[in-house]
Amino acid sequence: MEQRGQDRASFGFREVADAEKEGLVREVFDSVAPNYDLMNDLMSAGVHRVWKSLFIDRLNPQPGELLLDVAGGTGDIAAAFLARADSRPRAPRLPPARAIVSDINAEMLAAGRQRKTPAEIRARMALLGADAERLPLPDGAVDAYTIAFGIRNVTHIDAALAEARRVLKPGGRFFCLEFSHLQTEGLQKLYDLYSFNVIPWLGEKVAKDRASYQYLVESIRRFPTQENFAAMIKRAGFARVRHENLSAGVVAIHSGWKI
Repeated sequence: MEQRGQDRASFGFREVADAEKEGLVREVFDSVAPNYDLMNDLMSAGVHRVWKSLFIDRLNPQPGELLLDVAGGTGDIAAAFLARADSRPRAPRLPPARAIVSDINAEMLAAGRQRKTPAEIRARMALLGADAERLPLPDGAVDAYTIAFGIRNVTHIDAALAEARRVLKPGGRFFCLEFSHLQTEGLQKLYDLYSFNVIPWLGEKVAKDRASYQYLVESIRRFPTQENFAAMIKRAGFARVRHENLSAGVVAIHSGWKI
């Protein structure tokens, strides 16, 4: 568990000074940004698209809502949110849904600008360079907060969760999609064999950066278990906290409500 004010933070399997982690993570995503979407397809054999579709199903976007997608990178979650909201019946005076894509990494936002997103969707996506621990938004500003495969990279998870709750409106919902821990030891060993060997190899061959993908694999192993992360969400003040394992726990959807 990470607490604000600690002198040390995990960067993969290494322990680094708190003040160092943000810069180290920034270097990782500066490097991986140009190949981020391609590598996601290769590493998961395309299954990340299924996970994200289920994530949007559970989020249940509605017309008129404002989404904040933190660590939103290339904008795929925000675009899917808006497309799904647009598919719902909308009252005549209700505006279309909108989204803010927030990311601390300028290179990831730049990669998102190159993404082929329909113009009518892109027009309702604002880009924001911001730290998940210090969001430049007023209290109660958004209807929904999402963070997909990003929260394990923040220095102080508890601070990011507190900010999530602060910027949500009463009745707003928090949804997190993150790599997690498999449900059986045997499956975990097989997954470790794949992830510690194949993923860094792919990073080296495709993105020309083995070290960044080694970090990403290690950061998954350092992330709290489903139950421990759910407990952190509860401590941040969220209600109706639950988690749902996908692919036997390779990833999990975590959710909570600001009541």
